[in-house]
Formats: sequence, C-alpha cells, structure tokens
Amino acid sequence: MQNGNNKVEVIIHVDDTLDDARRSGLTGALEQHNGIYAAEFCPLRYHLMLINYDREQFSSQDILRLVSNERVTAQLIGPI
Repeated sequence: MQNGNNKVEVIIHVDDTLDDARRSGLTGALEQHNGIYAAEFCPLRYHLMLINYDREQFSSQDILRLVSNERVTAQLIGPI
C-alpha cells in the first residue's frame, strides 16, 4: 500500500540515446519493482527520467543502480 509520506520523485539523466521502444522497455522494467510507483521520460527531453518511488524501500542510489542495471549510462540529478 502506498504511503504518501514515503513517496519521493527523482530525476535521472540518461546519457544514451534511446528510441521509443527502448524507453518504454526501461520504464516498464522499473515499474515492475514493488515500491516504484511510476517511471517516465520527460516529453521532448528524452534524456531525463522522472521516477516516483517509496523512500522506505529504495534510496536514490538504489534507483540509479536499477536504471544502470538496464544497460544504460545514467546519472542522478536529484529530487524534485
């Protein structure tokens, strides 16, 4: 169950140029993790991802690791 007090959103910069299918696969893979509520790329800024997650289950470094584990080069920008 989602607790609004534990919900946080971070921005991840993806260095790689990804096509639509790869972006969709990446967001889908992240959203399969319990505790990640949403993952999306910013419209017209396809190098920036917004990831909404439960901070009780993940740290921002955990989120960065999950993105990197999908074979993309990424950097943590920070919370929103």
